[in-house]
Amino acid sequence: MNFLRLPFLVKLTLVVVSIIGLGYLLALGQSILAPFFLAFLMAMLFLPAATFMERKLRFPRSMSTMTSVFIMLMILGGIIYFFTNQLSDFSKDLPHLKEQFTTVFNSLQHWVSKTFNVKVDEQVDYINQGLTKLLSSSGVILGFTFGIFSTGFGFIIFFTLFFIFILNYRRLLNNFIVTVFNERHKASVQEAVNEIRIMTKKYIFGLFLQVIIVSVLTSTLLTILGVKYAILLGVLTGLLNVIPYLGIFISLLISCFIAFATSTPSTCIYVALGYIAIHAVDGNIVLPFVVGSKVKINALFSFIGILLGEHLWGIAGMFLCIPAIAIIKIICERVDDLKPWGRLLGEEPKPHKKKKSYKISKNITLKEMD
Repeated sequence: MNFLRLPFLVKLTLVVVSIIGLGYLLALGQSILAPFFLAFLMAMLFLPAATFMERKLRFPRSMSTMTSVFIMLMILGGIIYFFTNQLSDFSKDLPHLKEQFTTVFNSLQHWVSKTFNVKVDEQVDYINQGLTKLLSSSGVILGFTFGIFSTGFGFIIFFTLFFIFILNYRRLLNNFIVTVFNERHKASVQEAVNEIRIMTKKYIFGLFLQVIIVSVLTSTLLTILGVKYAILLGVLTGLLNVIPYLGIFISLLISCFIAFATSTPSTCIYVALGYIAIHAVDGNIVLPFVVGSKVKINALFSFIGILLGEHLWGIAGMFLCIPAIAIIKIICERVDDLKPWGRLLGEEPKPHKKKKSYKISKNITLKEMD
């Protein structure tokens, strides 16, 4: 049965049922699919290194895989050590930050009292009510925190195992994808798989470059402004920037809070303006240059992807949704029937400016040309 010849309502029903079923399966397999997809992305990033070790250094497949795992774990351990070290220094300064924040907050209370005629006692009552509600849900907060740590530990274990298996059995997986289709489509399928692998590798590598560039720009900005923990906040901003729009906004709030507690309120304004400038540079210069316009997702579907990713896979889904949409866009652009969907996910093409042509008649005199 040809799908294109079916009535519109039948095709719409099949598409909606397929989307609902796929979403249900994604939500059901969160604990397995989320680390598997992240391991797939990292395997694409480490694939050139593993291939180099096998072809040039004559490493066996198992040794090249374990070497790649060791390098990845070293990088991950370095990131964890960096954040642990920075957070330990941050915890030592918490009493000092509390004193500064209390001083600034008291000044803000008096300003609110004079400007809006709200007494300080009433402000304290509002704050106490909010704290009471927050403390009443402390059991929920502790359970949520424990769940994050326990889930994160399991996530790392599954991610490492999937990374090993994908790198070690990549040839078997590639042969399966090619041979599962009809023999006459074997060449075109192999070509599509190679193109998807190359573009996915470039896209993931571009994201890592984007994280580094944004981290350096933000750390430099905060250092110039004299904000404490500039490097910690810069690296955090670079990592959160993987989440489009929401990530830079969350990091802006954190940086403004630290600047407000450790410096003057005017510094918060400079931090906000600097973040807006960095976001503009990132969106208009860094992102098109290091990631490329071929896999750039438009703002509408980026935001929808973030919401769906958070709903399906939580925080991990917010980070993984954009690479997933980019891969879907790559696949859609290489399948004739799905090309409209690929164009829908991408940016709107810029209209080409037509050069004006001026034709000069042979009968125009020199006086008319003057």
